[in-house]
Amino acid sequence: DFYQMYFKVLSHRPLEFRAFFADYNAICNKETGQLCQADKELIIVVTSLANRCSYSVVVHTAWYRVFSKKPAMLEFALAISRADDITDDHFKKFEVHGFNQEDAWDIAAISAFYAMSNRLAHFINLVPNKEFYLMGRSNDVKDIRSERAAPKV
Repeated sequence: DFYQMYFKVLSHRPLEFRAFFADYNAICNKETGQLCQADKELIIVVTSLANRCSYSVVVHTAWYRVFSKKPAMLEFALAISRADDITDDHFKKFEVHGFNQEDAWDIAAISAFYAMSNRLAHFINLVPNKEFYLMGRSNDVKDIRSERAAPKV
């Protein structure tokens, strides 16, 4: 068994640990909208790249490989991550790809939440668990999809 390094780091601050996972579950594990788990992971990867957070890039690329597109979704996520002005053009592109206003909110919430997470990981120079480098590429890595959900707090 392995525990994600980010979880270990946060665990020494129990109040923040519980708050992080309450937000994580509300934002990333909800069952509404049109975003599948692979979409959410891809949003996290692209915004983590923009935030220069190698920890989250490695971790969420691994999760994306497990759950595995949409350029309009990623363009919007990057615009949120960079704090660009959001225009009607963003929403028009969304509609062409079948997204709606609720999906836009979900993408913005995931992007904003991981901007905070990326900055904490960057601050402490967090290194990903070695398991993430193989996850989704090799059958030798234990199936940890059941551990994907945030801890119940």
